[in-house]
Amino acid sequence: MASTTAAAETPRLRPSKPTGFLSWVATTDHKRIGILYFWTVLAFFFIGGVESSLIRAQLAQAELSVLTPEIYNQMFTMHGITMVFLVVMPFAAAFFNYLLPLMIGARDVAFPRLNAFSYWFYLFGGIFLYSSFFLGGAPNGSWVGYAPLSTNAVSNMAFYAVGIQILGVSSLASAINFIVTIINMRAPGMTFMRMPMFVWMTLTTSFLLLFAVPIIAVALFMLQFDAVFNAQFFQPASGGDPILYQHLFWLFGHPEVYIMILPAMGIVSEVMPTFSRKPLFGYAAMAFAGAAIGFIGFGVWAHHMFTSAIGPVPRSAFAVATMFIAVPTGIKIFNWVFTMWGGRIRFTTAMLFSVGFVSMFTIGGLSGVMHAIVPHNAQQHDTYFVVAHFHYVLFGGALFGLISGVYYWFPKVTGRLMNEKLGKVHFWTWLFGFNLTFGPMHMSGLLGQPRRTAVLPGELGATVELYNLLSSLGVVVLAISASIFLYNLIRSIRSGEASGDDPWDARTIEWMTATPPKHHNFDVIPVVTSRDEFWHRKYAESEEGIPVAVPVGASVDEESDAGHDEHIHMPDPSLWPAIHTLGVLPLGYGLVYANWLLVGIGAVWMVAGMFGWIIEPLAEGDDDEPAVAGAAAH
Repeated sequence: MASTTAAAETPRLRPSKPTGFLSWVATTDHKRIGILYFWTVLAFFFIGGVESSLIRAQLAQAELSVLTPEIYNQMFTMHGITMVFLVVMPFAAAFFNYLLPLMIGARDVAFPRLNAFSYWFYLFGGIFLYSSFFLGGAPNGSWVGYAPLSTNAVSNMAFYAVGIQILGVSSLASAINFIVTIINMRAPGMTFMRMPMFVWMTLTTSFLLLFAVPIIAVALFMLQFDAVFNAQFFQPASGGDPILYQHLFWLFGHPEVYIMILPAMGIVSEVMPTFSRKPLFGYAAMAFAGAAIGFIGFGVWAHHMFTSAIGPVPRSAFAVATMFIAVPTGIKIFNWVFTMWGGRIRFTTAMLFSVGFVSMFTIGGLSGVMHAIVPHNAQQHDTYFVVAHFHYVLFGGALFGLISGVYYWFPKVTGRLMNEKLGKVHFWTWLFGFNLTFGPMHMSGLLGQPRRTAVLPGELGATVELYNLLSSLGVVVLAISASIFLYNLIRSIRSGEASGDDPWDARTIEWMTATPPKHHNFDVIPVVTSRDEFWHRKYAESEEGIPVAVPVGASVDEESDAGHDEHIHMPDPSLWPAIHTLGVLPLGYGLVYANWLLVGIGAVWMVAGMFGWIIEPLAEGDDDEPAVAGAAAH
């Protein structure tokens, strides 16, 4: 009895209420962490949009001085960093966190507290980077941070080097967590070839992160030592090699492109079959094409360096590899088209954004293959043609796909539908604004407009100036479109039409749960007997091959929850992941300013936080004596 009382009275650093601010800080629920990612991404997306608006205001006409060259350099550098590392990558992580356990029939991820740790590292990494605006100026050496320019103290790139390393820790922790979850926690019967395609793309993306992030960590570590401690890794005068930085960066940077695009491909591969009322065409080919893209993606990095000091043999080899990677990408594009072919298509907002993804990404991919041609690449490397290319891939590709996922799974998260009329206005204005912004950049680039310049040169002529004005007007349209989306989002959360549990007549098992899902996701873990399990529980095929609805309760696969007495064990909330990661701020500032006191404070804080994390049990009662724990269970 004494031990029971002692255990009950042991103080825990956990919030006692399931709602309120502290409950969100301490959450280890994958669904809540996914929601935290989503809203944080929207905040950074707004900031990145403001930066792009200032850039386009500066370039709307020739010889303007809306921004000083110094501020312009900070704006375009932070815009690139924000959209790549603080928007597109974590936007995908929001979907991974919320949906992955639901789609494989699990109750949470493998390491719930590590999942929370990943989010807080992401948030504090973003805060750290943006605090540079108030501490002498933001990084201004572009998001690629080419050395030795970025090692100059004037460039403020020490914040870049440390900040991206902080964000890299978040990405690595998430990647390990998702890989273990997918391999070990799939529902009974869910073989790899029965997994939803989104889960396949999550797995491929996680392996890409696992192998790519350590490469950029090495480059940034060396860059930081050059910038802060005057090391000579990339200083040619001292025997250093600036080309080494380019190799290290793009060994990460090109897989990074697929880290951003593969999640969107996974989303589109779920949306299109649902709204075409057909299975995904060529499932196995799609899965292996995704894996092939990830593998080949590590072998094409030097096409970013055709204008650098590499010889004709590597140029030829990487040109061939760049052309070859278009093959698995083409497989995916044709399979999406064949999925729609002959289907009974419903053009919901989610479906429109998926179709927009395929079309815009195809345009971006074609201009990418053009850059495999070395003379073509050399002519356009430092022009706005390249800016147009990567925005068609990342904006027209990744963001269109991710927004499609928002409209598709919004009912799953909230139990409400987004307004379809507003959604379609959002799509068409988004599509028009996107093409108006980035389409003309192809032409201005071919006419010689250089990128990374703070002033549009007047000598380029009236035609280039017109193209720039159109691009700047396009940003205005995009801002209006984004406002429509935000209004629709908030309005639908507050008063949207109730969705029911299966509003889209979906195919995969996350729609078998309550909407929104319960804390433990599934009352009973489903047994998977086929690909598109939920669809096959709802429909059988007639002799003519037409889907016929199965009467309610008639599916032999349906497992009743009645009388089920399974004990569902879920991890409790914990404040320690947030407390532990707070120490990264003084540690980061100490590394930037070579202040060893701050480094020491941050390191001690993080070690203390780690001890608290380790000592605290995963759930209340986990550290009780067996007899006591058994009594408590009864």
